[in-house]
Formats: sequence, structure tokens, C-alpha cells
Amino acid sequence: MLYFDIKKRLRAGAKVFRLDAAFCLEEGSFLGIRGASGSGKTTLLRCLAGLCRPDSGGIRLGEELWYGSRPPVFLPPQRRSVGLVFQDYALFPNMTVYGNVFYATGDRKRTLELLELARLTELERHFPHELSGGQRQRTALARALGRRPRLLLLDEPLSALDESLRYSLGDELIRIQRETGVTAILVSHSREEISRLCTEVLELAEGRILGAGAEDRFEELRAGSAAEAGSA
Repeated sequence: MLYFDIKKRLRAGAKVFRLDAAFCLEEGSFLGIRGASGSGKTTLLRCLAGLCRPDSGGIRLGEELWYGSRPPVFLPPQRRSVGLVFQDYALFPNMTVYGNVFYATGDRKRTLELLELARLTELERHFPHELSGGQRQRTALARALGRRPRLLLLDEPLSALDESLRYSLGDELIRIQRETGVTAILVSHSREEISRLCTEVLELAEGRILGAGAEDRFEELRAGSAAEAGSA
């Protein structure tokens, strides 16, 4: 199970507010996070990835404590089992499709498996500038899965694509997530996209989760995470 309780002071333009989001998610689920720009969605993902440190709270995946505030526990990004896909895909321009994926796997067999999974086998010798937007997205996804992450974080990966391509690649995301069984979190502005792709949905507004009934789900885990941090 993924558990997070993240508190962090944020600024959106002239407005200062507090990200205060807690949730627990069964492993293998596909969670969607939606909300207006500046609501804290990307900061939440960055905290989960270890790219941003919360002010307080806790993050735990299964038995691994990734972050705790008292006493301070902070597992760096390279020690967290996380795969990341951003809106711009961040592919290495001087590497082929194969090279981009192999960079993550370090293993030829695993690379070929991922190229087949992402339907990129015929494009393995192409460079990123030779690919369509959808092909770049699938390459980034294959690379993110290279080290068999337990958590896959997707920050607006479809937003730069046209509507028909977004729909078809959304189907690809569902297929790959189900075939790999990886726990995934998708950030998107699109309600329709999240409703169609995800098994669970959170909505953030000014750093807080909207909706009732969530507190009971993580109170026990909150206490457990604090106790574990205290003994670390």
C-alpha cells in the first residue's frame, strides 16, 4: 500500500497556501489527481518522487519509509522505486529509442521486452526528433518502467497531444499499467481523461483534497508511519 501525508507551504503567484494532502492507495491501483493550475498537483508528485521535500508528514510504500518528519527521514530519488513521465517526456535527443530505454534498464533482454510492450520494436533505431508525439510518449513510458518501479508517476503526459491521439494513448496507458501491475498516479486537468483511465480519483483545491470520508482510511497508517519514523 502507498500511504502519503504531505504538508508543504506553496506559493501560486501572489497567493500563499499550504499543501495538506493525505491518502492511502492499494498497490496496483491507478489513481488520478485533478485540480486547477496552482492547486498543488505537481508538487505532490514531486514530493512522492523525492524531487521536493515536504515540510512535514510521511510517505511510505509497503514497508519502506521514504519520508518522515520526526526524526527526519528522507530517501533520495535514486533509492525510491519510482518511474517518472513528464509532459515534455525528457528523452535524450542523442539516443535512439533503444538507447533511451536501455539507459534505464542496463539490460538488453529487459529493453527488448519493454519495446515490445510499448509497441516500439520497429522504431528502436529512431531518434526522438524522428518520432511522433505519441511515439515519444510511449518511449518515455517504456524508459520509466525500465527499472521495474513499484510506483509510476505521470505528470500531464497526454496534454500536448491532439484529442484523438490522447484517447488512443490513454488506452495504451491503461493496457500497460494493467499488464505490468505497477501502481500509477496520473495528474491531469481533464476530468474526462481521469474518469476514463483511473480506478480512483482525488481532486485538489488550494492544496487540499476535496471530498469527505478519506480521513478514516489513513488515520491508522498516519500513526504507524509516525511510530516507524520515531524508531528510525
